[in-house]
Amino acid sequence: MPERCPISCRPGAMRRAFGNLIDNAVKYGGRADVRLAVDTGHAIVTIDDDGPGIPEDELEQVFAPFYRLERSRNRYTGGVGLGLAVAKTIIHAHGGDIQLINRDAGGLRASVSLPLDAAPRVEHRDPAVPPVTVGG
Repeated sequence: MPERCPISCRPGAMRRAFGNLIDNAVKYGGRADVRLAVDTGHAIVTIDDDGPGIPEDELEQVFAPFYRLERSRNRYTGGVGLGLAVAKTIIHAHGGDIQLINRDAGGLRASVSLPLDAAPRVEHRDPAVPPVTVGG
């Protein structure tokens, strides 16, 4: 398992995406076990927790803005339902993909795949400001 893996990204956005995923793992699953691997031109980051997982029929729905599994409407127990939507948008903007998987041993895995050689796709980026390469 590599200690680091340089990718071209918007560091603030990527920090927010992974912050949302790790915060969710800790809040709903009690812990976040974060691992990095490199496979065929992609950085693969997995974040495992020990929580209850997500019902299979809701694994994709949780990426929709304002969708919450915790239905009490109490923002202190379930947030507002934007964390996963924001994370997915940022990861996709960087040419990556995210998948949520219920682990056989219990808990949830967020698996993020990011290309090693692609610059982030930004619709209205200032051409005078190049993307930043992090972790080299």
